[in-house]
Amino acid sequence: MSAAPAFTAFTAFPPRSRNAAGRRALRGVAAVELALLMSPLLLLVFGASELGRAVFSYNMLDKSVRDAARHLSQHGPGDTIIAAEARCLAVYGTTDCSGSVLAPGLTTAMVAICDASLCPSTHANQLTGSGTVNLVSASIQNYPYRSVVKFVIPDMNFNTIAVTMRAQL
Repeated sequence: MSAAPAFTAFTAFPPRSRNAAGRRALRGVAAVELALLMSPLLLLVFGASELGRAVFSYNMLDKSVRDAARHLSQHGPGDTIIAAEARCLAVYGTTDCSGSVLAPGLTTAMVAICDASLCPSTHANQLTGSGTVNLVSASIQNYPYRSVVKFVIPDMNFNTIAVTMRAQL
C-alpha cells in the first residue's frame, strides 16, 4: 500500500512569482487610478463645502431679518430711528451699525422695512378672526452670494428673504 500524500493549502495553489517584466508593466497603475478618481472626489468635496457655506449664509441672513422684524414689532409705526436701527440690526447685528457686516457685500440699502405707516394698504388694520392687527416686515432683497469655488458652484443672487410679524403696539 502506498501512503497518501499530505494535503496542504499551499500545494494546490503555489505562490506566483512575477518576473521583472510583469512588475514593470504594473508600475504606476495606482497613480493613474488615483488621478482618475481624485478629480470627481475633489469636485464633490468642494461642492459640498461651498453649498454648506451658501446655506449657512442664507440662514444667517434669515436670522438677522427676523431680529430686525422683532425689533420693529416692539415699537410704534412710523419711527424713522427705529427703522434705521432695524436696518442696522439686519446688516451688522447691532442697532448702532457698529462692527463688521454679517455677510460680505450686504448693505443697509438692501434692507426693506414696512410697517403700518410705510405700507398702510398691506400692514395697517389687517383683519383676522379675532379683530384687526398691524403688521411689520423686514426683508433683504437681491443679496449677491459670491462663491469661493466658482467652477463648482457659480455666483448667485438669493431671492428676497422676508419676515412679517404682528406689531405689539
